[in-house]
Amino acid sequence: MRGMTRVVARQRPGIGERFMRNLKLYKFIYLMALPVVIYYAVFMYWPMYGAQIAFKRFAPGLGIERSPWVGLVHFQKFFGSFYFKRVLVNTLAISTYSLLFAFPAPILLALLLNELRSAKYKRLVQTVTYLPHFISVMVICGMIVDFTRSDGVINDVIALFGGQRVTMLLQPGLFRRIYILSEIWQGVGWGSIIYLSALTSIDAEQYEAAVIDGAGRFRKIWHVTIPGIAPTIVVMLILRIGQMMNVGYEKIILLYNGNTYDVADVISTFVYRKGLVESDYSYSTAVGLFNSAVNLLLLFIANTVSRKVSETSLW
Repeated sequence: MRGMTRVVARQRPGIGERFMRNLKLYKFIYLMALPVVIYYAVFMYWPMYGAQIAFKRFAPGLGIERSPWVGLVHFQKFFGSFYFKRVLVNTLAISTYSLLFAFPAPILLALLLNELRSAKYKRLVQTVTYLPHFISVMVICGMIVDFTRSDGVINDVIALFGGQRVTMLLQPGLFRRIYILSEIWQGVGWGSIIYLSALTSIDAEQYEAAVIDGAGRFRKIWHVTIPGIAPTIVVMLILRIGQMMNVGYEKIILLYNGNTYDVADVISTFVYRKGLVESDYSYSTAVGLFNSAVNLLLLFIANTVSRKVSETSLW
């Protein structure tokens, strides 16, 4: 019709075209991200190819492709073994204790540091609490062994108050407590950094409004500070629940012994013994794959519950 303007629809560029355009515009940003991408591709995604040996009877001489397929034999062997219940219960027990005691510790430290008025004292406390994170696990475990032996400094204090000297790491009832306390000591300072960063994003006007309403220090913490960092706490909690089955084997291997196997042997140490010590690669891969599957399931459950309850989630 005369007088009408003809409108030609412009075709939306494809994914490849948009990527190449962004690559030209932000080439230096992509270049900065390249080492991270290579790291994850080589050390995180490429090893997934080898996970198939969990379903094979792997022999190094045959390689992954030519090793015979056995299906779920290794999983059935693990589920029916004596060790299944022990390592599963120990893993969940240590992870639960860590979630109850080690997870809140950095939050409490961040709240306490936020209330300090002396900048010098605050920096001193931060430095002292950060240091254990940078100490080698080998050194940490050596210190724990020295401190907890019968003639160690902890037993010296116990003996001073009339207690009995014991080698603590030989006592099954004390192993988990020592492990959790050392985890808190080693990670409380480093873990508080993210919460201290979240505290800086809280609007100062909220504190001023709380003061006008007559709120004291504890009420400001309860009604302003904690709600302000609640989304960060929820996200970190979801990530922590997603790692419930990942109990670090290095520290446990360096601390446990024959007396404490029943309470200290976890899935990661079991995988280490079967895979590296006994060279049963397929069996240990099957156990590790089961461990990862449970972690993934816990992550999805925690994220779903959090999204429904608090409207904060990873996705």
